[in-house]
Amino acid sequence: MEIAKIPSPCFVLDEALLRKNLELIDRVQQEAGVQIILAFKGFAMWSAFPIVREYLSGATASSLGEARLCFEEMHVPAHTYSVAYLPREFGKIMQYSSHITFNSLTQYKRFRRRLENAPAKISPGIRVNPEWSPVGTALYNPASPGSRLGEVVENFKGQLPEGIEGLHFHTLCESTSFDLEKTLEHFEARFGQFLPQLKWVNFGGGHLMTRQGYDTAHLIGVLRAFRARYPHLHVILEPGSAIAWNTGVLVSTVLDIVKNKGVKTAILDVSFTAHMPDTLEMPYRPAVRFANAEPQPGDKHQYRLGGVSCLSGDFMEAYSFEKPLKVGQKIIFEDMIHYTMVKTTTFNGVTHPAIAIWRAEGRLDVVKRFSYRDYKNRLS
Repeated sequence: MEIAKIPSPCFVLDEALLRKNLELIDRVQQEAGVQIILAFKGFAMWSAFPIVREYLSGATASSLGEARLCFEEMHVPAHTYSVAYLPREFGKIMQYSSHITFNSLTQYKRFRRRLENAPAKISPGIRVNPEWSPVGTALYNPASPGSRLGEVVENFKGQLPEGIEGLHFHTLCESTSFDLEKTLEHFEARFGQFLPQLKWVNFGGGHLMTRQGYDTAHLIGVLRAFRARYPHLHVILEPGSAIAWNTGVLVSTVLDIVKNKGVKTAILDVSFTAHMPDTLEMPYRPAVRFANAEPQPGDKHQYRLGGVSCLSGDFMEAYSFEKPLKVGQKIIFEDMIHYTMVKTTTFNGVTHPAIAIWRAEGRLDVVKRFSYRDYKNRLS
């Protein structure tokens, strides 16, 4: 990318890097004989969907809005799952969905008749809880004790509800193929009795197969082995992060440098809480180009990076730079395409980053600029 050509602030997707990820994901699905679909909760940049559609045949939605986006911009009905469906929205959700997964047996019982009377065939499923997850951060662990996500096996009382065609589990988060392998052990131990009666099983997301060092050969082997055990089942994976992992940046600019008792903070034209909330929620320290996220005591040019909102905690602890920072200098946050745009807010009414694609031929395509109207229209 030619950073000088990019406005600030701006999220920039690199088309070539996105295609590289999609090519790997497509190879996995072809060699393993499974279907991999895009999870909108991690990446819903619909201006890039024409590229995604070249490699993936569907997407998963968690709301009416996402299901409609899938239908309109991915040009296919969605695989829809929601923690709970609103009765007033369910008719529309059926219009936009090929599969509908219920979080509980009671939700399925409530909407079953409406599904059976739908004009087009919709395949119903139940989310289940294998009661094991490798996720250490409690905020992201769907199998924590007392979790509201998915039914535990004892709630089935040894019987699969009539009409259910699939089971869905989601216990991973930026996890390895070995984590999936262990999850399958718990899943099959608890729910294997139901698998002969089903048409499909959805392994959820969290399969970070595009991360450097991920063992894709092992993943393909795990998937093939499962399919060999249950050759009648259609297997679905729905990663979010893996699609857009390391495919772009957030470009920002230094607005001011504040000094307080030896602490220097570079104030940027972006906000961690509004534009990069996972850095505070997960939490993690984002990589910054030409900076060291783990500065040593002797490093001279250390700066906190401060967001532009009024939240006191809207900052990252010090990074070290080779040279002093200056007002007007651009700061580039790496890997800022997945779980960023989908979670941004307009807190404080701060200027929202534009959205752009750096095209494969070396051209910047700014696909969205935000204005006061976008902020105002979210309120009343």
